[in-house]
Amino acid sequence: MTQEELRLNIEKALEEIRPFLNSDGGDITLVSIDDEKHVKVRLEGACNSCSVSGMTMRAGVETTIKKYAPQIETVVNVM
Repeated sequence: MTQEELRLNIEKALEEIRPFLNSDGGDITLVSIDDEKHVKVRLEGACNSCSVSGMTMRAGVETTIKKYAPQIETVVNVM
């Protein structure tokens, strides 16, 4: 998978997640993809300060990104 295909797949994953985050007043932005294995995203709006954002990252964001791009090893939220 090329770098551009990887980026497009991750954006597709974020589009799948975004409606759930939007319904709670939040959003998500792709910040970077490092070494084609590590993804940095930014939770925004209400998601930025939410007490369950860690669970959202693991159970929602990371799982969905890995569904679209199985080679991804880590997904982290950067502020």
